[in-house]
Amino acid sequence: MANKEALRELQSRLAERLKAAQSQERGRSWLAVECAGHGFLFPLQEAGEIFPFAPAVPVPYTSRWFLGVANLRGKLHGVVDLAGFLGIRGNEVAREQSWFVAFNNDLNINSALMVDRLSGLRSLEQLKREHDDGQAKPAFVGAPYRDENNRLWRELNLAALANESAFLRIAG
Repeated sequence: MANKEALRELQSRLAERLKAAQSQERGRSWLAVECAGHGFLFPLQEAGEIFPFAPAVPVPYTSRWFLGVANLRGKLHGVVDLAGFLGIRGNEVAREQSWFVAFNNDLNINSALMVDRLSGLRSLEQLKREHDDGQAKPAFVGAPYRDENNRLWRELNLAALANESAFLRIAG
């Protein structure tokens, strides 16, 4: 019971900080998440509500990374395993410690991304932009950044991800 209360508190604190950061005009801010050992930054203006892991109803004949449909606060959302979609997850199954990050309502897509861990909020002041390695990347993959602990974070443009053809075919 204490774990559920702690999760609710964490979700509530992050939601409050998300709303506060979204209303701030200064600098760029991101929600930092982790998937399969990789760090990703979701722009706050594109990230929506955060939900604790909930079972998804599988949908037959879809991609392995599409976990199914989940009822999140009374709305049906297609749930995508972000690490699976990016091709960085092995055969591990979804864990109860995972989180769902919905797309912002302004993007008009009822989908959520399953991430392994929430790592808080990051601002441009906390990160140093890295030089790009020059390798070809999908349009939704943005700039690389490093934090004060030398951890690499890669920005993901959620609006561009939502318009990716493979994503739209299944989750859109």
